This record gives sequence, C-alpha cells and structure tokens, in this order.
Amino acid sequence: MHLILPRLTLLRLLVTALVAWAAGARVVAQTGVDDRPNVLFIYTDDQSMRTLGCYLEEGAQPWAQTPHIDRLAKEGVRFSNAYGASWCVPSRAVVLTGQQPHAIQGLDLNRDMSSRRPWATLEAGWNAESTNMWPRELREAGYETAMIGKWHTGQNSGHGDLWDHSVVWDQNTPTGDWYNGQSLSVDGAPAEVVPGYSTFVYTDFAEDYIRRDHDKPWLLWLCYNAPHLPNTVHPDAQGTYRDAEVEIPEDWYGPRVGKPAYMRTLTMYRPDIEGSPRYHYPNRSYSLKEMITNYHELVVSLDEAIGRLYATLEETGQLDDTVIVFTSDQGFAWGQHGYAWKVGPYDACLRMPMLVRYPPEAKAGGVVRSPVSIIDVVPTILSLTGLEVDWDLHGRNLRPALNDPAAGVPGRVLTEHFLSNFGDQIQTAVTDDNNFWRTIPWWLSVTEGRLKYIRTLVPNEVEELYDLAADPGEQRNLALEAAHRTDLLRMREALAEELESTNAQFRSSLPAPQEMVLR
Repeated sequence: MHLILPRLTLLRLLVTALVAWAAGARVVAQTGVDDRPNVLFIYTDDQSMRTLGCYLEEGAQPWAQTPHIDRLAKEGVRFSNAYGASWCVPSRAVVLTGQQPHAIQGLDLNRDMSSRRPWATLEAGWNAESTNMWPRELREAGYETAMIGKWHTGQNSGHGDLWDHSVVWDQNTPTGDWYNGQSLSVDGAPAEVVPGYSTFVYTDFAEDYIRRDHDKPWLLWLCYNAPHLPNTVHPDAQGTYRDAEVEIPEDWYGPRVGKPAYMRTLTMYRPDIEGSPRYHYPNRSYSLKEMITNYHELVVSLDEAIGRLYATLEETGQLDDTVIVFTSDQGFAWGQHGYAWKVGPYDACLRMPMLVRYPPEAKAGGVVRSPVSIIDVVPTILSLTGLEVDWDLHGRNLRPALNDPAAGVPGRVLTEHFLSNFGDQIQTAVTDDNNFWRTIPWWLSVTEGRLKYIRTLVPNEVEELYDLAADPGEQRNLALEAAHRTDLLRMREALAEELESTNAQFRSSLPAPQEMVLR
C-alpha cells in the first residue's frame, strides 16, 4: 500500500527533520564530539511522594526507607509539590507530547471500562503522523533512544519510530499477577514470557542498555509498573514494614462537609467489625494498614533497582553526564477523602515524587517548593538537550529552578480529569450526561502558590478552594466563605486563563457552578 501524504504534511516533516539534524550536527561541529547529556527518565506507576524518605517534610511515612532514591534528592533537586495527571494513560500522553490531554491530536485510547480487564481493550492508540512526541524528535536529532517497561499508550509502542531499542510489557497478554513472568516484546518482536519479577527484569534490561558501547548520547525511557496494584511484593521485601505504625486518615469514611455531592458519599472502604477500614479487592479484602505497608514494600524493591542503576552509571563513567529524572504518573491516596485510588482532584491522589540529578545544572540538595507539573518535564529535558520542537508546549522550563531552586517557579499548574479522552473527544465528554467513572465526575483544577481551585463538571455543583499551606489535607472549602470571595473569583479566572492559553475548545461548554449562599 502506498501512503500519500498531503504536501503540507510532507513539508512539515522535512522541516522538522532538518531542524533536528541541524541541532545534533551543530553540537558535533562546534566541539568535535557530541557532548549532549544522556537522559535516564525513570517513570514509576501510582507512586505517592509519601513513599519516599526524602519527602518526610511533606508527609511521607516516617518509617519509609529509600536510601538510593533519597540519594537522588541529596545529589540533585527535589520538587516538593509536583502534580501528575489524574490517571495513568493521560499522564503518559502528557509527558510524551508536552501538551494537556485536550490539545493532543491523533490519540484514541478510549476503552470498554466495563471489561474485567479494560487494559486489554487498548486498540491502535495513536497516529504517528498527527501525534507529536518528543522522543521522536530527540532520535531524529542524533540521540539513541530506548524504551523499557510499561508503555500503556496503545498497542503501537513506537519501535522504529520513537525508539531504536524497546522492551515493552504487552498488557494485552494476561500473565497472572502483573509482576511475575510478564510477556515482553523485544525490539518489536512477538511478546514472550520472561521469567522473573518485573522490577528487577526491567532493571536487568536497563543495565544492559546503559553498558552498551554508545557512540551517541542516549535517552532511556524506563517505566516500572511498581507500585501499581496488585500488591505483589517480592519475597525479599515481604514483611519489611509488618510492624510499622500506620496512621489512618480521619476522612476515610463520610460525610465530608463542604464538598461536592459525589464526595460526601464516596467510599472505597467498608468498616470491619471494629469500625476500621477494609479495602475489598477481587477475591479478598485487606485492612487499610495491610494495603499501605504492602504498597511501601513494593517500593523497597524499586529503591533497590535504583541503587543498581546508580552503580551501573558509576561503573561505566556516565553518572555525571546523565540527566536523571525520577518521577511517577501520579500519586495514590490510601484513605484520604475515602479514596483507594488516583483519579480524584485532591493532592493525596495527584502528588508524586519528582527528582532531577544532573551536576552541571541541578544544585545538590536543592528543594523547589512551587507547584509544578509532570508536563513541565518536557520543555526542561528539551532545554537540557538543546532541542526545540515545532509544536506548542504547555509546560514550563524548570531549568532555571534547577540552578536556583530557592527562586521557585512562576505560573500555575492545570490538571484535568477526562479519563482516556483526548483532543476533540473531550468536547463531547464535557457535554455528555454520563460523565462519571466509578462515581467520580470529570473535573478541572488549577493551583497557584498556596491556593488550589477545583471545578467539578456537574451542573449546579459547589466549587472548591483550598489554602494548601494552612490546610494541606484539603478539608476546609474556602469557596463557601464570604471572606474568601475575592480569592474564589481570582482562581476561577485563573482556570479560565489556563484553558484559553492551552486552546481548550470546550471552555465555553462548562456547566455553571452552584451560586452559593456564603457564610
């Protein structure tokens, strides 16, 4: 079959390729060698920042021991208020494209969520001609590129387009418990079962790739599926936190005064005979303490894996020539606001770790306290690698903050929840009466400084406004108080400005909020 592309499409592809080639050629011409940094992008799954010792100040469990990941924070910059997307799939799409879900074109990842295994219904996924992804640009600019682990962005994993080398977990081939004996496709070949625990299997492949004789700078997109449910803990880590003291959030069970209707009744737990929360997972139930400690035990193995990668980079003399980014697709709430999930608009669901180590740029031990987003990673990596792209990026370049963490990052964080809808699909989703998933409706949120505004996209529903410095648990809805009317109007306008600046076509279709009687 012959593919005939429109003349403008061909021209754009040609211009992009020439710009990318010129970027790489310019470095070599000026220095005689390609001295652009390697990029190791470590992307975990559903990992709250509360799982890491270096986030103790932000509410991490005091017994969480993660020495190797903490070393990244000690030798690099830690972002203390980093937000992911609301859900695994859109988070990956955001960080691959540098755009908000509503602006991403060519991506079709809607699934039959009624299926017992909804991930198995991921179809074609994305259109290489119309979906802009920066790893492709980096590859065309002379980088070797590799992807290892959980792809989760459609069945087309991008081998030969985004990636020179790939080891992709094929989620469409069920393998039991998600962690042991996964089906992996190597360099586009049919998937085969690879024995072993996925956290360590991915690390084996990553170490092998790092040790290769590279004649170009490289990008390794390393996506662990830990600590995503189910809590299949490696035998060596089982029982690590058996005796840990676990504090149970007070609002694990309703009612929750001042919140939208769905939140006043939401619960993902049931009280046991003693009134303590239990989480019901297929085939059995768990105490909330058991779920939290098992979840952290998954991170024990993850921390061990990061230690191995550290050692490999040191052994090969590449450690200080490599930009290391450690982050996750989003956080995960365990009991806060009644959640045992992500998806919700609250910090417990959204905030994840974000650490950057790169000695030439990132100040060792620095902490950036301004709100930042996973989307900000994209312009930052592109800046550090000297690459520009020809589409609009919605994130902020964090490179100045790496050099001067105390100066902070100006601007806002926009977060949206439309599940696996993208681009024009969201226009339809906003006006669809069936805009709930697991009782959670679509929502929008904007965070600026210490204030956070949440708009639930249900007609005549209350708005939410929180002072995160005074109320990090988001319990007191200031939108209901007359004294904060000015703040409410300002943050309402901030959301409108963010939607306009990112060309959200649906912004005129948003349902009107409730006109509240303020106290």
